[in-house]
Amino acid sequence: MKVLLAFLANTATNFVIGLLVAKFLGPEEYGRFALAFSIAVVVQTALYDWLRLSATRFYSQRTRENDPVIRSTLGTSFVVVSLFLVASTLLYSLVGPELDFESGLILLALLTATANGLFDYSTALARARFEDSAYGRLVLFKNILAFLLLGGGAFIFRSAGVALAGGVASLLGSVFLARESLRDPGVRCQAAQPETARLLIAYSAPIVAAHLLYQAMPLAARSIVASVYDFAETGQFALAYDLGMRAIMAFGSALDVLLFQIAVAAHEEHGEDRARQQVAHNMSVVFAFLLPACAGLWLVLPSVETLIVPAEFRGPFGHYLGLLMPGLFAMGMINFGLNPFFQITKRTAPLILAALAAAVLSLVLLLVLPWGKDASHLAIAQAGGYLAALAATIFFALRAQPVWPSFWDLFAAIVATGVMFVMLAPLRGMAPGFVTLLVQIFAGGAIYGLMVVAFDIAGLRTQAIAWLRPRLQRA
Repeated sequence: MKVLLAFLANTATNFVIGLLVAKFLGPEEYGRFALAFSIAVVVQTALYDWLRLSATRFYSQRTRENDPVIRSTLGTSFVVVSLFLVASTLLYSLVGPELDFESGLILLALLTATANGLFDYSTALARARFEDSAYGRLVLFKNILAFLLLGGGAFIFRSAGVALAGGVASLLGSVFLARESLRDPGVRCQAAQPETARLLIAYSAPIVAAHLLYQAMPLAARSIVASVYDFAETGQFALAYDLGMRAIMAFGSALDVLLFQIAVAAHEEHGEDRARQQVAHNMSVVFAFLLPACAGLWLVLPSVETLIVPAEFRGPFGHYLGLLMPGLFAMGMINFGLNPFFQITKRTAPLILAALAAAVLSLVLLLVLPWGKDASHLAIAQAGGYLAALAATIFFALRAQPVWPSFWDLFAAIVATGVMFVMLAPLRGMAPGFVTLLVQIFAGGAIYGLMVVAFDIAGLRTQAIAWLRPRLQRA
């Protein structure tokens, strides 16, 4: 539970910092920042994401104590990958062609990729060991430093480069300050095994390839917007995607922080069949939370835009986010509902095919849809690609996962969300503001909560009673 609270605090802080950076930089400079950050995400995914995935799946308190070769191999691999990135960057600077983007921002993007890769790998280690205090320290240090360095840099210098540098410093500083809690006994570079590294890469490679395709789509979209329109339009488009994706990922990740590790523990202790059952239940829980969250976000969008979105971004923000919303829901379900099916069984190759379906359909839509005065067609193409990926992932999961959530749980969540949406839709016409937002949130939560209690959607009522009963008895 402490890990979940720390994660939610981290997500909220990232959300606030993202808004502050956009406000202080303005649309044009934020467009440069967003394009550089997308480069960082793609590089991080390609080079470092397999370390996070491997730590989450194969590292645990048991392997920490009995099999230190896992941690030794992961740590040594991080160093090797970082040296490879440095060497590749130096070589390209000497013989590579000039890129159509500021070289300083590209270099900062590569540093951001390395720093973020190290931070994500470190938090994955703490999560895998269920060490709440270590995870909490990492998150707390990073948030304080990011607020001061990233947000402060954007405020004082109004520069995308300074903001990126502040982000790098905050990530590296947080890992340095929490380094003692991340140490393992018996971990040595000499103990790393190439064969273990190959096994970890073989497991992670399909997931990484799929994530890489998904991350390349927003990078390509931002590059096209910057080329066809300008950096100001890139900033408008990027902020809607960034905050929308961050909100959806927050809903899903908050559940995944606990649910996936429970499934891994079930696999270690009771075998694959029990793990499949747990993953199926996890999917129903993710669906029961994510669907009403996305519907609710669309309903409160006018008030959210009025209250928290910087004035220069209002209008385009709500327009682009509304177009992207179905695709963002699809990505949430893929990452936190369906992908665990393949991760638990270590059969991750179909994820690449689903990502390819997303890329192909996005490209087709981009060629077919008419080009207008803004980037609406790019938002539609991106969302359509993510929906195609969801359909493809479901298709492959149907063949690989014999245990599925109960039809009743999924149907009940859809009906409950529909009831909430219909009852709250008239409130969307109210004047946007704080009071309207509170009314919408409390009314939506009450309506959906009553439906959950009445129909025990995804077993949430049963689980809540089981959690409350011993605490009430002690009181």
